[in-house]
Amino acid sequence: MESFDLVVAGCGVAGLSAAVSAAEGGARVVVLERAPREERGGQSRYTEAYLRMKSETEVSDDFETHLAENGGAPHADPDLAQEVTRAPSERAAHARALSMLEPDFIGTFAAEAGPTIAWLKGMGLRFDFLPTQFLTKSQPRLLPVGGGAALVEALAARAESLGVAFRYEATALRLVQDEAGRVTGLVVREGGRQQRIAGQVVLACGGFEGNAEMLTRYLGPRSVYLRTVCKGGLFNRGEGIRMALDIGAAASGDFGSFHAEPVDPRSSIAEASVFIFPYGILVNRDGERFTDEAPGTVDAYYERVTRRIHAQQDGIAWVVLDARHMRIPNYRLGLRTDQPPIVGETILALANAIGLPPARLAATVERLNAACCPGEWRPLELDGLSTEALDPPKSNWATPLVEPPFHAYPIVASNVFTFGGLKVDAQARVLDSDGAPIPGLYAAGEILGTYWGNYTGATSVLKGMVFGRIAGVDAARRRPNA
Repeated sequence: MESFDLVVAGCGVAGLSAAVSAAEGGARVVVLERAPREERGGQSRYTEAYLRMKSETEVSDDFETHLAENGGAPHADPDLAQEVTRAPSERAAHARALSMLEPDFIGTFAAEAGPTIAWLKGMGLRFDFLPTQFLTKSQPRLLPVGGGAALVEALAARAESLGVAFRYEATALRLVQDEAGRVTGLVVREGGRQQRIAGQVVLACGGFEGNAEMLTRYLGPRSVYLRTVCKGGLFNRGEGIRMALDIGAAASGDFGSFHAEPVDPRSSIAEASVFIFPYGILVNRDGERFTDEAPGTVDAYYERVTRRIHAQQDGIAWVVLDARHMRIPNYRLGLRTDQPPIVGETILALANAIGLPPARLAATVERLNAACCPGEWRPLELDGLSTEALDPPKSNWATPLVEPPFHAYPIVASNVFTFGGLKVDAQARVLDSDGAPIPGLYAAGEILGTYWGNYTGATSVLKGMVFGRIAGVDAARRRPNA
């Protein structure tokens, strides 16, 4: 049996951050990765890695507030909010392992974001406010130059230079505990054989986006209409969540929901997103509108709109645009799909090309056109140009669709990551169902149950790096003979 100070399950930014920080603290570390070496990094490899920060040292002004608003059930008992402000040991027993975010977790997240960026810069990574796919946005987005792939490769190179061992095409199966309940290792399947690897454990192996059984169990039968946002998500099959729950870990986050992003189902590329829908109308298979396409800036509302798309027949909708959208400066930034638009010189021709009922789509467009009001169309800012007496309304950028050629793109909801996962404290230690840390067990990244109903944008990658780093530091400090 091999023995290490720390066994890390997962090779995305969370697992690699844990491995590097632990190794920097003198720990002997092994990283388990289900993928082959050339595909290492999971979803982290494919993301642009937006970070909700207004500078390299400060998170956005709404960072903690937005996390708190999306960190618990919408109709929770008001007394619980007061209970979680108290130290865990002073709380009522029923409030010691709630499936919601703790103030200490949020505060630590915000406070450690800047130091984590500085730590990564020490590995040669660069960060900048680069163009995003959002033509309108409410919050700044700091990005690593080179995106998630650059993060993965820089962290992996640092880990390798520190002597961290890597086991590729290795799957973590279950946790090992001693008689006192301390986690002492992992059972791993590698090369068709099972073996036990001893050490403290960091679970950083994502959610359950790639597990059809868990998706159906938690998200319901409509999960068949979902697709992972990138191929890296197919490696996330929920074993880390399951094995922790099996030994009594506390659950957290909204198990019945996921981070939704609008993508073109015709494309095979990662994040084939279609964020240009606020400038047209969204219609379902019946050729009918079903939602306000532009309630606010696209970065703040795309997830809620995408959920409405997912609720339609067969989980699909089409955005219909006229030629005006092509005059929006840099409009292609809002179209990451590599597939061309469906084009028609008339709305009837477009409907036939899509396969929608032509008369119904024409009537839908006519109703929109009649409800539009005079005003200045300002596509790069909220212009308040809204419809009158139209249900559902359109709150911004409401202009008649009259200028050919008409374009359409199909849109489905992609599952970027699942919301339900494990509960940890501010040291990234996994808590049990009574709110006490499980000795020897940490978790970081998307496996943490953090969000309810709506994602606090540009926090997932940052969360993985921050709490991965914290987990590694704490595990190195607690290793035997440290």
